[in-house]
Amino acid sequence: MNYQANLHTLFNPQGIAVIGASTHPGKFGFVALHNILATGYEGNVFATNPKTPEILGIQTLESVEGIPDDSIDVAMICLGPKQAIAVLPELAKKGVKAGFVVSGGFRESGVEGIELEKELVEVANSLEIAIAGPNGQGFVSTPANLCSQIVSPYPPKGNISIASQSGNILSAMLNQSRTKNIGIARAISIGNQAQLDVADYIRYFGNDPETKVAIAYVEGLPNGRDFFEAITKVSNDKPVIVIRGGTTSDGAKAASSHTGSMASDQKIFETAVTQAGGILAIDPNEAFEFAAAFATKPLPFGRKVIVVTTAGGWGVMTADAISRSKLDLMELPRDLEVQINQYLPPRWSKSNPVDLAGGETRDTIPTLLPLILGHPQVDSMIFLGLGIQGNVARSYLESPVATAETEKMANFHISQEMRYAEAIIQASRDFGKPVFVATEIVSTDSQNPGPKSLIDFGEVCFSSPIAAVKALEAMTNFCIREHTG
Repeated sequence: MNYQANLHTLFNPQGIAVIGASTHPGKFGFVALHNILATGYEGNVFATNPKTPEILGIQTLESVEGIPDDSIDVAMICLGPKQAIAVLPELAKKGVKAGFVVSGGFRESGVEGIELEKELVEVANSLEIAIAGPNGQGFVSTPANLCSQIVSPYPPKGNISIASQSGNILSAMLNQSRTKNIGIARAISIGNQAQLDVADYIRYFGNDPETKVAIAYVEGLPNGRDFFEAITKVSNDKPVIVIRGGTTSDGAKAASSHTGSMASDQKIFETAVTQAGGILAIDPNEAFEFAAAFATKPLPFGRKVIVVTTAGGWGVMTADAISRSKLDLMELPRDLEVQINQYLPPRWSKSNPVDLAGGETRDTIPTLLPLILGHPQVDSMIFLGLGIQGNVARSYLESPVATAETEKMANFHISQEMRYAEAIIQASRDFGKPVFVATEIVSTDSQNPGPKSLIDFGEVCFSSPIAAVKALEAMTNFCIREHTG
């Protein structure tokens, strides 16, 4: 069977049927149908239910037999294990090439479940149907306007693709996508990996023109060598970010009961992923931040970083973080120091980090950003301080003793924050170098005009400079590896 061709069908179906649709809004078969209809999918949509009720404007059919031939090529199967197996031959006759099996009760449930899972795979293979799952929450394909999930997060369109052995971990990253306005291309809960395993999805993402960066969350590997080879091949062109669950003995036990997976030695795993060119992340938040950076920023072509900060303390902590990394907190070039001197009072740091020491005026930051980033020795920048003026604006606007003058100043601060965000984006684009913005305000005040403007433009804003440094290091390592072979 050509798994890759069938995976393409799964993520780009001409028609889809929900097998086991329900009238109850709390049941999987209702939620799956609702999400397919609600997200604008334009292909054929059918649903089966033995009692043939109308659900969400769709007249359900008693069985698969009622579905017109060749009108669907994907099935979302919301049935128990034995029923899910039994329906596969009927689906094959209708032209189905790929299906997602939602239900649990397979390998993760014990001896009987193991046998049922073997039978599921044997039947699917004999019919040349690719089966995702079982024991998963579904999948998303934004290029097809398709959300075929039994849960709700539907992300904006983008170029990050995710294969996760945990549905909840997948949901966490989809929620990050929505909150940070960093879009997704494909996302799938791979469940027990009965037939298709994580390596198959990584390969598909590697060949998918809609995917720029891939994320994989794994607990157990059916075939470690295949996983290694898939990352090795794909990471030559695209970053592959890997998160691992079940790294301790207690975590491994939890993984076994979760998806029936057996974990291997963590050190061996980490070494293999690194040797294959993959990027290790410690948790879903870090993985998504890494992916967001790759998805939105130009790659740095060297390790020399310059830090620009409006407040000294964050600059010190960022310098420490860079020193602990493989990045280079470069010496401030003398010619650049002379140029910066023209725009700042004498008290500025005259070193890297470039601490503005509160010396910025109306045009300082929009002037300095391109000046610094355009220097030939600078490979990337970390900018700290976005949102501070927005905080002052909020204080004035919420103040019980506000005056016309404080309101005027608040509006000025708001316009400056938006101007700074635009200047950051423009300088990065003009010089093809990444600017990493970090501020805790992105987490503490979602309406602050500085971070909010970045997010509205589809740019990532980090909640701490430590996170920004780690993401920049991941990008730099990937880029240097890519260009040195």
